[in-house]
Amino acid sequence: MYIPPYFSMPDLDEQIAFMKANSFAVLVSTIDGEMNATHLPVHLRREEDRVRLTCHLAKPNPQAAALAKEARVLLIFNGPHGYVSPSNYDKVESVPTWNYVAVHVYGKVRIVDDKVAKLVQMADLIGQYEAAFQLQWDSLSDKYRDGMLAGITTLEIEVERIEGKAKLSQNRSAGDQARVADWLAAHAAAAPHALGEQMKLRIDKHE
Repeated sequence: MYIPPYFSMPDLDEQIAFMKANSFAVLVSTIDGEMNATHLPVHLRREEDRVRLTCHLAKPNPQAAALAKEARVLLIFNGPHGYVSPSNYDKVESVPTWNYVAVHVYGKVRIVDDKVAKLVQMADLIGQYEAAFQLQWDSLSDKYRDGMLAGITTLEIEVERIEGKAKLSQNRSAGDQARVADWLAAHAAAAPHALGEQMKLRIDKHE
């Protein structure tokens, strides 16, 4: 990912917080030289500076079978984004742009076939998204639950590199940044509105 210095988000704590808040990611790999991608929820676990991600795909997904042969993958975590009009800038000679926040994670993938390990990973995801569902999951018949587990390919990804980018008009003047933040926050659509609020938080933090 191209990251100019003023848009860099290098802090691991900030990267992890962003990934947890935007945990529906895109898993990218290659199959016979062709790019493939799957959108899926991801669970993150951190042990000091070591980060591990877990997720699963439906077994009929061609990417799942190919991953058994793949050494490395890319996961893309996307946050709020929005169009920025040059009308917010002091300088008349300006052009439109797009502000956004994203994190790219590169790592080695391992297929997890062990039933107990699969159950642990499912418990992690349930706890992350709907802890109350764990009781219902545990009450399912063994036949049904085992069938569900047999239908997925479970992955564990050992993170090798994380790239964070927060393109929030940091290359503009303080006045331009404030106007962009207010303009986006007033937007009716959820994504640009959230982006504007995030810009305001950043501006307040650095004042």
